[in-house]
Parts: sequence; structure tokens; C-alpha cells
Amino acid sequence: MKEKVEQLVHWLKEQVEKANVNGLLVGVSGGIDSAVVAHLIKKACPEHSLGVIMPCESDTKDVEDALKVVKNCNLDYTIIDLTETRNVLFSTIEKQLIEKGDWKDEKRRLGDANMRARLRMTTLYTLANNYGYLVVGTDNAAEWYTGYFTKFGDGGVDLVPLVHFTKGEVRQLAKELGVPKEIIERAPSAGLWEGQTDEDEMGTTYEMIDKYLKGEEIPEKDQKIIERMHKLSEHKRNLAIAPPKF
Repeated sequence: MKEKVEQLVHWLKEQVEKANVNGLLVGVSGGIDSAVVAHLIKKACPEHSLGVIMPCESDTKDVEDALKVVKNCNLDYTIIDLTETRNVLFSTIEKQLIEKGDWKDEKRRLGDANMRARLRMTTLYTLANNYGYLVVGTDNAAEWYTGYFTKFGDGGVDLVPLVHFTKGEVRQLAKELGVPKEIIERAPSAGLWEGQTDEDEMGTTYEMIDKYLKGEEIPEKDQKIIERMHKLSEHKRNLAIAPPKF
């Protein structure tokens, strides 16, 4: 993993040079994926890297863990609370749809979760524009394959350094980089609502997805879930669809 870390840091440096920008930034959630990326961008651009902590009606533990991450790798950081912004925007949309009789309450939670992810993306790009930085994503191979990310939300980034690493390999990278043990062992969660965890929402585990990606045998139930998620999320891995040139 030491060699992998060196290769990733070198690759990040190359992307900065190719894009003719000043540095790199990442949204830090307190989870293991963003912790690994935070450490990597600090190594790649020691003087020009930034961690962005963006609570949005979030559990205070998420902010505490995010602060542990940035302080652990001595990464410059800023905290931008998006709670009020989310409340104003979501309530405005909700009110208008209710008045039109078009509101679908069963889709409220997912719509809210995706809005939060997209508000965070917008925040990251506003900061990136200010500093002349690239936005670095945190999606790993399991998330990318299954589409477990928000299109134009956490999937809306410039660079995806972890996209070829399984969740297990991300944990190995974290250990190599010196990420705090409590962050490595924390249950994966996007922090979208109270008690939310990735694995509960997906209906399978990262262990099963990792095994599937490696070509190992897994229970049929998990295989069907993974293949279904991959098929339904194909549009997320593609750019906006254009018609053929007429």
C-alpha cells in the first residue's frame, strides 16, 4: 500500500500540473473515504490543499470526526454550515409542489438527501473557483460500480483517485496513511438522515460487493442486488446523453 500511496500522490500532482491549477480540495465527512483523500491531497499539495466540512442538519459526531481527520493530517480546512440554505430551498420547492397538488411525500427523503449532496457539490466548486483548485471525489470502486452516489452531487467532481480501490483496499490505504482507528472502524454512512448507513440502504455489504468485483463467489441474493444496482445506475457513470449528429 505504501507504493499505491506514492503512485496516487504522484498522479494527483500530475493532474494539478496538467490542469494548470493551484491545488486540490475535498469535502470531508468524517468517513474513511474522505479521510484517505484528505491525507492524499495534503501529501500532493502540502501548501495548496483544503478540506471542506459541510454540516447540513448533520449529527454533531460527523463534524467531530471530520475535524479529527483534517487535524490528523494537518490539512487546512473550512466549515460551511448548509442547514439554513437547505431549509430555505427545500421548503420553497415543497410549498410550491404542495400548492400545485404535485407533492409526493413518499419521495421526500430521497429528494432531500440528493439535494444535500448537490448543495455540497455546489459549495465545493464555488470554493474551488475561488482558490483555483480541482475538486477531488471520494467514491471507491464499490460505490462507483453500484451507483451508490448522487449524480451531480458527490459524483460531481474533477478527480476520482479511489475509483479502482475496493472498500477493503481503502481501509488498507487508510492504515498506511495513519488515519485514526475510530475513523477506519466507523460504520460507512453518507450522513443523509439520522441512523442512515450505506449497507442498510443498499441491502448488501461492502464485503459482498468487494468479493463480487474480484470475481469471487457470493450468495445469489447479494449478486442480484449488486447487478440490479449497477444496471439502474448506468446513467450516473456517463456524461449527459446527446443524440447522434444529424
